[in-house]
Amino acid sequence: MADSAANASPIREVQIEALVVMRIIKHSTSAFPTPATGCLVGMDIPSSAGTQLQVTNCFPFPASVPEQSQQDQYYQADAAALAAAAPRAKSNVGYQNEMIKLMREVNVDAQSVGWYTSTSMGNFVNLNFVENQAFLQKQADERTSVALVFDVSRSASGSLSLKAYRLSESFMTSYKEAKFSTESLQKSGLRYQDILIEIPIQIHNSHLLTSFLHSLPTPPPEKATLDFPSSLADLSHDPYTTSNPLAPNLDALDLSIDPFLEKTTDLLLDSIEAHQIEQNNAQYYQRSLAREQAKITAWQTKRKQENQLRQQQKQPLLDETEWTKLFKLPQEPSRLESLLVGRQVEQYSRQVDAFAATVSGKMFGVRGGLVPGGNAD
Repeated sequence: MADSAANASPIREVQIEALVVMRIIKHSTSAFPTPATGCLVGMDIPSSAGTQLQVTNCFPFPASVPEQSQQDQYYQADAAALAAAAPRAKSNVGYQNEMIKLMREVNVDAQSVGWYTSTSMGNFVNLNFVENQAFLQKQADERTSVALVFDVSRSASGSLSLKAYRLSESFMTSYKEAKFSTESLQKSGLRYQDILIEIPIQIHNSHLLTSFLHSLPTPPPEKATLDFPSSLADLSHDPYTTSNPLAPNLDALDLSIDPFLEKTTDLLLDSIEAHQIEQNNAQYYQRSLAREQAKITAWQTKRKQENQLRQQQKQPLLDETEWTKLFKLPQEPSRLESLLVGRQVEQYSRQVDAFAATVSGKMFGVRGGLVPGGNAD
């Protein structure tokens, strides 16, 4: 309970204007597969229940283009790396300050409240993401800053995937001190589950836009009962469902499970392999450290025996701390990457669980309609 209270987010929920969501979607889809990043502006509304963060506007960071002299095969990788590091780049920090200054002059909400980024298949838990968010949360006047993550691939399958995250206080403490050794992690009790805090999101429409949306639907059919469609093609050609912008999305009835689930499973296996590599590196360090410590212990034992003999012969004693110059202990690798890989594995597992649950419900619905006696189950 104490750890949960320490890691509690000061933000109760994030309220995003629908226009901001549309801008993020347009920027992310146009830049895909290169990550799209931008700045969020708005205001924070404190209350007794917690702060509500209102995101009322956004603007993209300028695209950083690699030097023309670089080879073509490295262009995509360099462009993706530059785009991922854009929120903390010095040039973009100056650009962000200038944009906020211009917004303030035209009486628009001009408080920076975080940043957004796009991802594919939930692959966003990496060092770039952590460094970008930590850069904002380390600011002296930082009160509320979030990272919005829009998943282009997941949203293309029919459901909007937009989530808000903050780095936990316990992780920020370790990150500021750069202490990610095994001993420090054991003392702090930091786990991979404690890296990110997910914050609820609420999409908000203005009253004018809500009134406009209510005026869009066409009048319902005059018949009291509708004819049951004989096939999915009949639904696709129904003028009520095709001309009505607020009619249910038929793409949500798609039963294909292979593309998304197969790709996510492949990424999950890659992350597990990366985690195994990190574990092997940690074990190699422990074996190297044990070998060096054994050599040091043997040297110290031999030196003590020599000093005992020299003391009996009344000769000057040798320096017993000389081993610090003769031996060098291996430096322990940072466990930060291992924590991030573990959190990424959890992210993929959650995606598989959520997607499988949705598809299972559809499958049971199909079984009830097609299999004789299926409704009885």
